[in-house]
Amino acid sequence: MCCCGGDDCQCRPLGFLLGLPFAFVALILSLVGIVIWIVGITVSCLCPCCLCVTVIVELALSLIKAPFSVMKWFTEQIPC
Repeated sequence: MCCCGGDDCQCRPLGFLLGLPFAFVALILSLVGIVIWIVGITVSCLCPCCLCVTVIVELALSLIKAPFSVMKWFTEQIPC
């Protein structure tokens, strides 16, 4: 059951359900981010002087975290 008590409502099932399709798209982007991250780490190991590879690896890490960010945003937007 939902444990919504007053102002600190932590359970928002409607936001979770509305966010599922967007989280699925974010999950696909996350998989792309994993591939970019692996390639970026490999290139940075081969040539550590490439600063642009570090930026690409940071972008890949944000893509990997995208599904969690999307679900958190959606659940925060819908009130209890």
